[in-house]
Amino acid sequence: MESGMGQTRPNMIPVAEEPFRALLEAAPDAMVIVDDSGVIRLVNAQTEALFGHSRNELLGRPIEMLVPERFRAQHPGHRLGYSTNQQVRPMGANLDLYGLRRDGAEFPVEISLSPLQTPDGLLISAAVRDVSERKAAEARFRALLEAAPDAIVIVDDTGTIQLVNAQTEALFGYRREELLGQQVEILVPQRFHHHHPAHRHGYVDNRRVRPMGAGLELYGLRRDGVEFPVEISLSPLETPDGTLVSAAIRDVTERKKAEAQLAELYEQQRHVALTLQRSLMGSPAPLPGMDTSSRYFPAGQGPGVGGDWFDLIALGGGRMGVLIGDVMGRGLEAAAVMGQLRSASHALAKTGMPPWQLMRALDAVVSELPDQLVTCCYLVLDPDESALTVCSAGHLPVLVVDPTGQVRRLPVDVSVPLGVGDVPHQETRITVSPASVLALYTDGLVETPTSDIELQIDALAIALEKAIADTICLERAADSVLTALLPDPQDYSDDVTLLLARIPPAPVTAVSALLPAQPISVREGRQFLRRTLQDWHCEPLTDTACLLASELLSNSVRHACDPLRLRLRRTRDELHIEVCDGSPVLPRARTAGPDEESGRGLALLDQLASTWGTLLAEEGKTVWFSLPLPGSPHHQGESTSADASGAPE
Repeated sequence: MESGMGQTRPNMIPVAEEPFRALLEAAPDAMVIVDDSGVIRLVNAQTEALFGHSRNELLGRPIEMLVPERFRAQHPGHRLGYSTNQQVRPMGANLDLYGLRRDGAEFPVEISLSPLQTPDGLLISAAVRDVSERKAAEARFRALLEAAPDAIVIVDDTGTIQLVNAQTEALFGYRREELLGQQVEILVPQRFHHHHPAHRHGYVDNRRVRPMGAGLELYGLRRDGVEFPVEISLSPLETPDGTLVSAAIRDVTERKKAEAQLAELYEQQRHVALTLQRSLMGSPAPLPGMDTSSRYFPAGQGPGVGGDWFDLIALGGGRMGVLIGDVMGRGLEAAAVMGQLRSASHALAKTGMPPWQLMRALDAVVSELPDQLVTCCYLVLDPDESALTVCSAGHLPVLVVDPTGQVRRLPVDVSVPLGVGDVPHQETRITVSPASVLALYTDGLVETPTSDIELQIDALAIALEKAIADTICLERAADSVLTALLPDPQDYSDDVTLLLARIPPAPVTAVSALLPAQPISVREGRQFLRRTLQDWHCEPLTDTACLLASELLSNSVRHACDPLRLRLRRTRDELHIEVCDGSPVLPRARTAGPDEESGRGLALLDQLASTWGTLLAEEGKTVWFSLPLPGSPHHQGESTSADASGAPE
């Protein structure tokens, strides 16, 4: 047969046996077999389809007919070089090769070459694959790579840089040629070199997409040695040549600066907010004779301010008020509402208002505020009778640890929160044992997103029982409870308030007398008072005490009803005297005329008593006053006033 050199084309070749031809036709790629002079000796059907030539048009023709004109000058040299070396060259050997179709169209190809030794000499088998689609995809990929807003660095599983884009050159200051083939650690600060390969190998072994900003503090290294903070997104790329890793790198220097400035501003604002809240919340003075311990922690998240508050109020006559509240919601608005309610509740409690009435007054205040709900609990302790009067508006149950160490919830009625309106608030009177410990708290201590609040209250009871059993000191007990309930003090998302208070023992120096609402009771009350002060060695106070007690007894005889009760109580520094009657009407100050014999009682209290006040109760009211004992820091000297009535004893 005719060849491109004018030779006669043979009718058969030794390799063209039937099994070989079948194998050739079954190959997925175009197969072209040439002799050592470059003449095509055998092709398969895929070759006809790929190049557009029929088999007869190819056999006996030089292989250069399938090569574009621009490559034909150097092609015979490459062919002869291969004939000399006779090595298998696999597909995709990093050569930029093109084929030429019958219609003159060029297309990119990959060629695998293999030598075939035959009795007639050396043949070369070329497997030709059209890679037009892959090259187009690679072109699109490179275009996307260059269009990416971030620096893109693609490395193989050994960490060798295979591909970068223009943004990488601009970000790191290297030319592309300086990076390709280098280890990726060239872009990593020296201080991270010792563990960076291990991280890289770990990612290759456990390939997954890692998004930007995955909580890692990462840094890049520019060509001039300058470090800068970066965020890196990693993605695995599966290719025919193995797995590559694509790293999208973003310079976050400006963002880090902005975040630092915002963090500083946030801390300043948080400090201002917390200072404001502490100012509004106040620091209650300790109650004389009552052991207390309190803890307040603002929320560890967000603005750090909220609506928790507590208060300790000396009510006079040895009675003590304990109040805790929680404005629902957080932020400065909740703190501002808390400040209003704390001031209002403290002032109302100082008037002697009973718990149910104080709650009703606070309810009216909250109802005038838009979209506000408040839980609150107010307790009044009378240590002389070891009695608690409690009113709770939607607040969490008060826990009490009795002297035997048993913990229980105070059995009190709980009404709706303040702000609901039109629902009466009931108070409950309970007898408690002296030395019992009360625990009041807000929901930040026991409420978590993942647990039932009832179970958390039970957990608080267990922690409280253990803490009180371990120590008599309430300060250490409070710390122990918080450690048990809040193992991570920075992790709570709401304000935390805890107040522990120990019921003081009933005073041994307290006596009382029941009197009828008759004029004779004024004299009998003075006699009882004189005898008692003599027994207590408080004679210097007798005249002043008798004068003021007579004024109160006279007022009760004139305006109240049975029974009257005169109660005396002595502490370390003061003498407390109170008169109780069955009338709910509180005494009202008025100006007495020069010739009037009454109307001066409250003025005398203002002048002679160190403190005085009134208390309302379901059975009536109590008017009380205090006098400093001789030798106490507040003693002003002995009073020489005569008794009010001037009646003989």
